[in-house]
Amino acid sequence: MTSPAELAFEQARQLIDARDLAGLARLIGDLPTLVHAHGKNGNDLLGMAAATRDERLCRILLDHGADPASANVHGWTALHQAGYVGSQLLVTMLLDAGAPVGVPARGDGGTPLVVALFWGHREAAELLAARDLAPGNLRVAAGLGRAGLLDTVLAPDGTLSPAAGAHREFHRPHSGFPEWRPSDDPAEIVDEALAWAARNDRSDAVRTLVERGAKVDADVYRGTALTWAAAQGKAEVIGTLAELGADVNRQGTFGALSHGEGVTALHLAVQGGHVDAVRALLAAGADPSLEDSLYSSSAVGWAEHFGQREILGLVSGNGG
Repeated sequence: MTSPAELAFEQARQLIDARDLAGLARLIGDLPTLVHAHGKNGNDLLGMAAATRDERLCRILLDHGADPASANVHGWTALHQAGYVGSQLLVTMLLDAGAPVGVPARGDGGTPLVVALFWGHREAAELLAARDLAPGNLRVAAGLGRAGLLDTVLAPDGTLSPAAGAHREFHRPHSGFPEWRPSDDPAEIVDEALAWAARNDRSDAVRTLVERGAKVDADVYRGTALTWAAAQGKAEVIGTLAELGADVNRQGTFGALSHGEGVTALHLAVQGGHVDAVRALLAAGADPSLEDSLYSSSAVGWAEHFGQREILGLVSGNGG
C-alpha cells in the first residue's frame, strides 16, 4: 500500500515534470520535509529538478532547505545532473549553494566535471574546473584543452605520468551504455583521451595527442574521436581530425547498444541536427549512402526519420 509520504513525493515529482512552479512551491511549503525525501534509487527532488534544466524549480527546492550534497545510490548529486545537461546557470547556482565538486559517481573519477566533459559541455565544465580539476587525469586535460596539465600527464615523448590513467573507473553516465572496464594500457589511455578532446572541440589538444601517439581512428569505448565530435556538433575539430587522417566513412559503435552499430560520423551529425558538422563531414568526403547495422539506413534515412529538413537537402544532394 502506498503511504501518504510516497504519494506526496510522487505528486512533487509530477509537478516538477510539469514545470509547475507555483504548485511545487505550495506543496513544499505545506510539506517541507519533502525536500529531504528520496525515491527510486535514492533520487531526490533537487536532482529531478536539475534534470529538467529549469533553474527556477531548483531555486524553490534550495530555498526550502534541499541539500545540494545529497546523492543517490550511485553517488550522483544535483551537480552531476547539472553537468550532465550542461546548464551553466544550474552549475553556478548549485556551486553557490555549496554543492561538493570533487565527489565521484558511477565509479571512481566520475566527478561533475568529468560528467560535463563526457557530453562535451565545455562551458559548464570550465565553471566546474575553476573550482576543482579532480581527478586531473589525461581525460580531464584533453577535455579542457589545458596544455600545461596535458604536458604534466603526457610528456612530449609520449610518456604517461601515473596520474594520466588514474581514476578512470567512470565510463558511462547511465546504464544505457554497456559495461566496460578501463585498463592500464598506455595506448588505451591516450586513445581514449583523444575522443574526450574531440567531443569538447579542443583542436589543439587533438593535435598534441596525435603527435604523442594517439591513433586518430581508435574506438576505445563506444565511439571514435570523429563520431563523438559529430554527435556533439563540433565542426572545427571535425576538420582537424580529417586533416590528421581520420576516416570519415569509418563505421563503428556509438552510445547505447540500441543506438549505434555500424554508424558513421555523418549518421550522428544528422541525428543531432548539426548542420555545420554535416557540411564539414561532406566536405571531407563523407558518403551519405552508407547504411548503419541496426536500422540498415543511410544518412538520408536518418535525416527523414529525425525530421532534419535542411540536412536532408544537403545529404540528398551528395549521393545519399
